[in-house]
Amino acid sequence: MANNDTIKKTVIVALALCIVCSLVVSTAAVLLKPAQEVNKSLDRKRNILAAAGLLEAGVSVEEQFKQVQPRLVDLDSGTFIDEPPAQYDPNQAARDPDTSIKLDRKADIAGLGRRENIAEVYLIQRDGKLDKVILPVRGYGLWSTLYGFLALDSDLNTVVGLGFYEHAETPGLGGEVDNPRWKAQWPGKKIYEDGEVAIELLKGTVDPKSPDAEHQVDGLAGATLTSRGVTHLMQFWLGDMGYKTFLNNLQAGEA
Repeated sequence: MANNDTIKKTVIVALALCIVCSLVVSTAAVLLKPAQEVNKSLDRKRNILAAAGLLEAGVSVEEQFKQVQPRLVDLDSGTFIDEPPAQYDPNQAARDPDTSIKLDRKADIAGLGRRENIAEVYLIQRDGKLDKVILPVRGYGLWSTLYGFLALDSDLNTVVGLGFYEHAETPGLGGEVDNPRWKAQWPGKKIYEDGEVAIELLKGTVDPKSPDAEHQVDGLAGATLTSRGVTHLMQFWLGDMGYKTFLNNLQAGEA
């Protein structure tokens, strides 16, 4: 009677099992990729609508997103690019030296390393006039890059909402960027003062009697570095290296 407990047979069985499992996992990944891409796109649209305060429960996200107009913007010139935004990945563009610029240490306050040349923004119009603009923002916190959307009102200076859809900050500390009570402080805050970015998170709470209160948001308790990261990413993306030129052109009707 053949001995099935030899080392050779054990190795053969283990290898066969590994090959079968690898084939199953690979096949599942290929088959599920289209569904994953659809869910990823849907989640992005949901977060854009939420930042703008337009997400309605019980209504199709795709149906709600019809009111949003995606546009590509050249960040250096601050002007629209007449190309369809479909399939454009700004994060991939930021990694490619041909479609991005390397930031020096002084300019890179958000800890990005590189900044894409072209950004995708989202416009909402009412009666033929600009109502809101939603801007993708990102920057490094304590443990991770925070990815989010900032929505501005038609004056392009007043915050409508801010939401982060991806990060790995510490739950209960930096992770409080997801707390609805903290996010509720942002609507109505002003970005610029005398043309300069003034919005910031404090180390502590905002004094409502302070003349600077309209530019300030409570810091995240016990999360100084995450708070600083949020301030820096706001200052970067709303500054000269980010959307400032575009916002000025949009305000003047020259975008």
